[in-house]
Amino acid sequence: MSDTINRPSFNLSKGERFSLSKAAPGLTIVKIGMGWDPNEQPNGPDFDLDVSAFAINSNFKIPSDSYFVFYGQVNMGNKIADKEEKHLYRPITQDSSIIGAIDDPDGTRSDGEDDEDMFIDLTKVDSKVEQIILCATICKFPHDNKKDRRTLDQNFGQVSNCYIRIVNESDGEEMLRYNMNDKFNDEDAVEFGRLYRVDNTWEFEAMGRAHTGSLQTLVDMYT
Repeated sequence: MSDTINRPSFNLSKGERFSLSKAAPGLTIVKIGMGWDPNEQPNGPDFDLDVSAFAINSNFKIPSDSYFVFYGQVNMGNKIADKEEKHLYRPITQDSSIIGAIDDPDGTRSDGEDDEDMFIDLTKVDSKVEQIILCATICKFPHDNKKDRRTLDQNFGQVSNCYIRIVNESDGEEMLRYNMNDKFNDEDAVEFGRLYRVDNTWEFEAMGRAHTGSLQTLVDMYT
């Protein structure tokens, strides 16, 4: 019989906060997993959601371009040896603190857990970074994978079962989960949550703050 005790995950509501450092003293690396249901409408356009992160300073701006972590920022010299995806590459910050997501263009890459994930080494985050905003945006024509003009009309009100969760990478335990239940019928960009410093500790806030203008709106805000 195993002596391992599975700790229950905390389900957060919008606006709630959670102390990662108190829940797991000595926490170093966290996995950020995000997921959503693919479009099940027959012959409907894919839901191509992109996961990104903005590591921002006290001025609510990224200190440099490296701290905007998204699929298009991949440095081909940074190869991450995933168990099943050794041929794929992930974006990474200049201080190696944030390893970004591998793009899932239709929401079907899930291995039974997450559609996209990223990893953050809290011990490597630069001291000038005060918070890390975790976002998801809908990729639309002409930037979508299939060049489908129907994606221009997509919004988060059409996407079901969106969530974000945080896992302690050292033991694989899910620490918290936030299921986004809002129906954003006009918006195509969502700030899911944020990791932020409190003195020498890290906390998480479930934000659920939505915008129009997809990824470009967030870029304009934080760069």
